[in-house]
Amino acid sequence: MDKTSSTASPAEELRRLREKVAYHAKKYYVDDAPEISDYDYDMMYRRLLDLEQAHPEFADPTSPTHRVGGKPLDKFEKVTHAVKMNSLSDVFSFDELGEFLDRVLAVLPDASYSVEPKIDGLSVSLIYRGGVLVTGATRGDGIVGEDVTQNIKTIFSIPLRLPEPLDITVRGEVYMPRSVFNMLNEKREAEGKPLMANPRNAAAGSLRQLDPRIAAERRLDIFVFNLQEGSLWVDGHAPVSHTETLDRLAELGFTTVQERKLLSAKQDIIEHIKYLGSRRDDFAYDIDGAVIKLDSLEWRRVLGEGTNTPKWAVAYKYPPETKPTRLIDITVAVGRTGVLTPAAVLEPVRLAGTTVSRATLHNIDFIRERGIMLGDTVLVRKAGDIIPEIVGSVPEKRDGTERPFRMPERCPSCGEPVSRDEDSGEAAVRCTNSACPAQLSRSLEHFASKNAMNIEGLGPQIIELLLDTGLITDAADLYSLRAEQIAALDRMGEQSAANLIAAIDRSRSAGLERLIYALGIRNVGEVAAASLAGRFRTLDACAAATTEELCELEDFGKITADCITEFFTHPQNIALCRRLTDAGVLTESVARAVDTRFAGMTFVLTGSLPTLTRSEASALIKERGGKCAGSVSKKTTFVVAGADAGSKLTKAHELDIPTIDEAELLRMCGIDKS
Repeated sequence: MDKTSSTASPAEELRRLREKVAYHAKKYYVDDAPEISDYDYDMMYRRLLDLEQAHPEFADPTSPTHRVGGKPLDKFEKVTHAVKMNSLSDVFSFDELGEFLDRVLAVLPDASYSVEPKIDGLSVSLIYRGGVLVTGATRGDGIVGEDVTQNIKTIFSIPLRLPEPLDITVRGEVYMPRSVFNMLNEKREAEGKPLMANPRNAAAGSLRQLDPRIAAERRLDIFVFNLQEGSLWVDGHAPVSHTETLDRLAELGFTTVQERKLLSAKQDIIEHIKYLGSRRDDFAYDIDGAVIKLDSLEWRRVLGEGTNTPKWAVAYKYPPETKPTRLIDITVAVGRTGVLTPAAVLEPVRLAGTTVSRATLHNIDFIRERGIMLGDTVLVRKAGDIIPEIVGSVPEKRDGTERPFRMPERCPSCGEPVSRDEDSGEAAVRCTNSACPAQLSRSLEHFASKNAMNIEGLGPQIIELLLDTGLITDAADLYSLRAEQIAALDRMGEQSAANLIAAIDRSRSAGLERLIYALGIRNVGEVAAASLAGRFRTLDACAAATTEELCELEDFGKITADCITEFFTHPQNIALCRRLTDAGVLTESVARAVDTRFAGMTFVLTGSLPTLTRSEASALIKERGGKCAGSVSKKTTFVVAGADAGSKLTKAHELDIPTIDEAELLRMCGIDKS
């Protein structure tokens, strides 16, 4: 319990309380070594809140009570970085690392390097003025990020006030500790919520919450690893090395990586990288590599900067972590296009920061090529440290109880025969029943999805209820539903029913482009659907198109063309399209080019844009005659990059594709949002 003297002045008591609360918060949240009980801390914190409310004249923006005090935001404002936040060049082998070291050696024979773990998190900048934290921003595209100051303040290891009145900008990596990630996922699982994929994605999502209270619950942490701008000493002392800078940052209260070493010899550097890799499971945080940085700041200036990456540092990326475990069973699920997909049920194994108990097996050819048998010991890894996959089996560990796996001859959902077109070379095994319940449910989910007909409120549970009660048998039945039928369902009321009917009615005018995509034609995604709608303008014209006409469309091949003609010759699909038309669903294109300024141009969108959704940005481009693609290639005209842009932005830089932000896109569209 706080023993602050009752005779102290309010200003003095506030000062003492703020110091004590900040101290004990750090002991609890950062050091994991609390010195007082939760109750005593809560009482001290409550006393501080009460005193601050009673004496607003002594307000202090760096008070611990301001860690979580802001109101939810409507959106994140842009921040232009005074110093560009470059990324690092990646190397994936010790040979590639050796080439980098040799290039530096040719210029600087006595070079030494700081070798540090590469934290798998989200890069941010922290701006201090007069020693007070004023702005925290995401990296974004390296030039423009987002102001996430309210959420940054919820990270207890970030000092709100430095011990000296410095004007500096530092860079760090925000991450979610593994223990917090596991705790949150356990809670989400108990509540029936979707699990977070991995700590890095969880950290990125948490830092971009508009409500700082949610960010505070996520218990994020940070390692500060670089001085971007300013002097770390009041007298203006200029450090000579990266190591000196990190030591000084630690003195000022920042958390820096301790598992770093100053090394010169190539083999010593390689051995430390191997050592860090061997300890990946021991760290309280995820790492995906090691960073090798020239230690001398003067020599960094000698080597200089490349277009997007410095010439004095590289990141060594570890190969995906692979571990053995036992394959307990193989289950088979049916997708919306009727494809049967096998999945492995595994003995749980810890892999790249999470526990893995399932992994996709793709198809029967995948299983055969890797010699996988039921009961096998298999090697599992995470592709991109995210998606679990099986690399292969370990035959030498077999004991004779293993048995081969065979795909079912009948659909596990409806019991109808399955088939595989061996002549086409396709690996997929499909259910031949177009009325298969598993296909129907997933097809309806796709039909109602945001980028298809966008029927808000029509989720998987409602679809299952409608199917189970016989109210619908296909997508066309949705448009004959009545509010009283829906209101009578479990967990549905009059208002929910009215909202769903209104959403279904709105979807009638979605237009041909969305309708084609919603029909779920094999190999026809959003881009192909837009091309079809733009070329043929009506559903009837699309249905009548020949394979030759379809192949004339850009990026259409014979396989896609055959899928379209096959779809529109199937009696059940013809009947569905006719019933949708009769129900008043618009089967004509609503896309009318505002102008053709983007004709012949291909755009790729990546990252989160400040004000536009991905769909809204795509619509602006398409309305002006442009095309949106899902991946970057030499045919790409522009890459539109937002916050947290990833590999697509990197690919654009590699191919010298021009990159623009949302503001430039709007300017090109002729839209003034000032």
